[in-house]
Amino acid sequence: MKYIIRKHMDEKVPLEIIYLSENGKITQRRIEVLEVYSGYIRAFCFLRRTKRTFKIENIL
Repeated sequence: MKYIIRKHMDEKVPLEIIYLSENGKITQRRIEVLEVYSGYIRAFCFLRRTKRTFKIENIL
């Protein structure tokens, strides 16, 4: 998973993910990865149209 995330970040290509939120809600997102650090991704989320932080372990 981390390889795919880094590859999309390096190539600046949007990534489609299915994400499980903290409250158990599942959403499909299209994100542009900005940085990866310590179990988290900082990315621009096209669904919310803002920068968001995602837990890597919550990406399904």
